[in-house]
Amino acid sequence: MSSSLDLDHALQVAEEAARAAGALIKASWGKAGGSGVGGGGEGGANANANGAVSVSAKGGNAADLVTDVDEACEALIREKLRSAFPDHGFIGEEESAAKKEAGGGGGDASAAPSAPSTPVWMVDPLDGTANFVHAFPFSCTSIALCVNNEPVVGVVFNPVLDEMFCAKKGGGAFLNGRRLGPLGNGNGGNETTTDLSRALIGTEIGTSRDPRVMDAVFARAKAVTAASRSLRCAGSCALGLCGVAAGRLDAFYEIGFGGCWDVAAGALVVTEAGGCVLDPAGGTFGVMARRVLAARDARTGAAVAGLLREAGTAASEPGAP
Repeated sequence: MSSSLDLDHALQVAEEAARAAGALIKASWGKAGGSGVGGGGEGGANANANGAVSVSAKGGNAADLVTDVDEACEALIREKLRSAFPDHGFIGEEESAAKKEAGGGGGDASAAPSAPSTPVWMVDPLDGTANFVHAFPFSCTSIALCVNNEPVVGVVFNPVLDEMFCAKKGGGAFLNGRRLGPLGNGNGGNETTTDLSRALIGTEIGTSRDPRVMDAVFARAKAVTAASRSLRCAGSCALGLCGVAAGRLDAFYEIGFGGCWDVAAGALVVTEAGGCVLDPAGGTFGVMARRVLAARDARTGAAVAGLLREAGTAASEPGAP
């Protein structure tokens, strides 16, 4: 890490940018039209009756939405970050998606600077867009600063519930100013065993509707559900990770999410809260791999990873053998 990188200043700017984006999200909350938006999600710009929020489906996939609020939030965050840190790189979900649809490749790496040591901001301006469209209160802004693909600053802000998760490398993790961790034994707070039968685990279904991918997703869900107290899908990878950091979940996993912007900030919040982040197969976590498993401790992580390895992945999923 560059010795000149001021993590306290970077965290302050990230929090300010997240709150500014959160104000846009909250001001538009409940104005996206829910299930009636988009005429079945065939793509293109669509608006609800009062024209407040425009919604479209990426690539015609009704499960993968983008709104004009996503785009406005990303533009606002980009401007604030580049104004404060003009030499840093920037990877934003909507910018990357636009490049991909335009035939420019898109994806995580296409927006990364050529020098790996250059600090890079990884931003999801509105994680949980489908939740936002339906006014389901689990949407957030996720902003992370990474050096050599390692998160060093992370902010995840849910403006609807007014929850600000933040962390810096070596400085701990916080929720609304309250330090998180150690995570302890979890399992409902009062139980002391690490038996997965007492664990609450989170995941996401994802946006792919390929039958083979869905079979793999549900095979993993079945294996984890059978071994645990229950499974939760709340619609935001970033907030799922923060749920582990806050002790609300014992573990969270997802394979095949959109990109590094979904996990960079939340992964740092988990590790700084005393949890562990690894690959779902049990190896080393990679922020660019589109695979993540977070757990309150290494033992729980290893147990969940064993279940996920046995359940397997589809051939087209990231990290498939």
